[in-house]
Amino acid sequence: MFSGLGPLVVEEVANEGDVIRVRARTPGGPVDCPDCGGRTGRVHAFHERTVTDVPVDARRVVVSARLRRLVCPASACPRITFREQVAGVLERCQRRTVRLLAQVRAVVRELAGRAGARTLQALGTGLSRCTALRILTGIPLPARPVPRVLGVDDFALKRRHRYATVPTNAETGERIDVLPGRGADALEAWLRHHAGVETVCRDGSSAYAEAIRRALPDAMQVTDRWHLWRNLCDKTLAEVRSHSSCRATVNPPRPGGVHEQTTRERWHQVHDLLGQGVSLIECARRLDVSLNTVKRYARTREPDTLRRAPRYRPTLVDPYRDHQRARRAVDPAVPVPQLFHEIKELGYTGSFNLLYRYITQGRAEGDRPVTTPRRFARLLLTRPDNRREKDADLIRDLAAACPEMTQLNVFIGEFASLLNPGPGHDARLTTWIAAVRASELPHLHAFANGLELDRASVDAALTTPHHNGRTEGVNTRTKRIMRQMHGRAGFDLLRHRILLP
Repeated sequence: MFSGLGPLVVEEVANEGDVIRVRARTPGGPVDCPDCGGRTGRVHAFHERTVTDVPVDARRVVVSARLRRLVCPASACPRITFREQVAGVLERCQRRTVRLLAQVRAVVRELAGRAGARTLQALGTGLSRCTALRILTGIPLPARPVPRVLGVDDFALKRRHRYATVPTNAETGERIDVLPGRGADALEAWLRHHAGVETVCRDGSSAYAEAIRRALPDAMQVTDRWHLWRNLCDKTLAEVRSHSSCRATVNPPRPGGVHEQTTRERWHQVHDLLGQGVSLIECARRLDVSLNTVKRYARTREPDTLRRAPRYRPTLVDPYRDHQRARRAVDPAVPVPQLFHEIKELGYTGSFNLLYRYITQGRAEGDRPVTTPRRFARLLLTRPDNRREKDADLIRDLAAACPEMTQLNVFIGEFASLLNPGPGHDARLTTWIAAVRASELPHLHAFANGLELDRASVDAALTTPHHNGRTEGVNTRTKRIMRQMHGRAGFDLLRHRILLP
């Protein structure tokens, strides 16, 4: 129970209710002077020191230790007397033992002020939130050398207002520093005072690129491959949305759909008013819809692109859809209960309510719309080995109806193969950009132009194994710390917690 007090001689242990009091003393014997190193055992006086130890059974443990004040044997020593210290148990200017201080530091490192104080109170160690923060800021930061491969990324202190930059070791994931702001000047000043960086991994930020170019003109810049793929995903979705009319030819909309008919009528109303010179706000007032709705209709060139595919799940009625179509084609007014009894004889095991919802949703008259633009883009961006058979058939049908989608599928596969770094990928990228520019895919043209603007770092990303993945992991932990301390800490305390191991 009191193994941490081994260097002391325990004389008495008293139970005082909520407090356990331990009386102890030093074992005696000569000790070294902290200044001159001379050994002495001559006692000048005694001093009692009271510290708190690790709680036992959620009760405080108070240690009253009697220490000696010794006389230095060297006459030339500036320290005439000194107080003996107990290594591993007591430290100077501390009211807690070493092992209790280690536990408190472990708690406040993870929970900081208020949460740390509440947790320690439940464990039997009472302290205030200010003391918890003071102990937290007193934890020394480790000295980390400047890495050879540096990762740079930013995170938001207050989104769209204030940001900070985190330089990390791209090979080990260690946090090196935290810089206020994400402009070029702060990073450039830091790089000039920390020599030794040979390679810098970053995202597509032009500010970071300019700072690295000015401070380290000979360093190799490597853009992050994840951001390249993310940019391609955005452009793919834009291309798919621009070819919505091609998907409609594979599975045309039902002519009797109430939602689609209302959407088409509203589209014509908005464009007729805009053609007469009516403003967007006036259109919203006349049609009794929101301004954002009017803007969405105004940006759309064709009403079919506003079609939203409902998300239907397979049901027990699907195998009997052809029978329902045939019966309703002969007699459109056939009652639903009669249809229910007919398919019941054919083997239908579902309920009447399921059949009724199936018919009222319009699923008996028309096929399910092919897919939404977002889902089709996701299928195109999925690894071919991970696609289900029906997804592959769907992509094949949609690509057959639109030659541009066939080209888009090929370009996505070729660029995905480039994201596995290897020699010669820079030359393959040149061929890929030339093929994209020769196609009729304007959104991919913009993506290719962006690659050319930062071509050197993109080539380095496709031919070298360096990446910014570990830096992104550091940012995930950083955002958790920031949310935990939201509104209750300044930049200095946040920086200290981020840099702690």
